[in-house]
Formats: sequence, structure tokens, C-alpha cells
Amino acid sequence: QLQLVESGGGLVQAGGSLRLSCAASGGTFSNYAMGWFRQAPGKEREFVAAISRFGFTSHFADSVKGRFAISGDIAKNTVNLQMIRLNPEDTAVYYCAAATSTPAQALAGFTADYWGQGTQVTVSS
Repeated sequence: QLQLVESGGGLVQAGGSLRLSCAASGGTFSNYAMGWFRQAPGKEREFVAAISRFGFTSHFADSVKGRFAISGDIAKNTVNLQMIRLNPEDTAVYYCAAATSTPAQALAGFTADYWGQGTQVTVSS
């Protein structure tokens, strides 16, 4: 059973940056496409970014393109989300996710099989 643990959330002022990390254990990291989702208060969980197995391709939600970057480290079994130029609309709980059957060319349809517990990101204006 794959386990995912997020870290790196916190409070940041608008315009600032944060880097989220997700550590995976209990499975072979390279078997999974990895992604990030977020859920703001009163809203549904939404896709943020995903990266394919071995990191050859990535995909981002339009709302974060040009501001967020996703990267994976197979040696450390981690996936990171670097966020810059944050704004209050980015405030949410951010969840790491892993997918067993999302191909590299279909990351827009990322279907998570495993979830982390989430980490809070708060952007103050």
C-alpha cells in the first residue's frame, strides 16, 4: 500500500513562494504518475499539476501555469511542487496523489489511486 506524506505548507504573503514536498513509501515510486490537487474552503478538490513516471511530461491547471513547477526525484521517492507569485486564490489544502494507470500523454485526466493527508497553504493579501 503506497503511502504519501506532504510537507512544506504554511503561511505566506501574496507574491511569495512555497515549496511543497511529498514523500512516498510502501511502493515502487517509478510505477506511479504523481500529482497535486488542492481544495479551498467551500469548493471541490481541483487538479493542480501532474508529472509522468520518470518525469518525462507534466501538465498544469491553467490557473497555475507559469507560476508552479512540479518535479520528481526517483532516488528520494519524492515529488515537489514549487510555487511562486502566490496569491490569496491559491489558499487551500494541497494534496499529493499517485496514479497507477494514467499514461504520460493523458496527465490532464489524472486519476488518483492514492492520496496524502494534505498540507495547508495560506496566502495573505
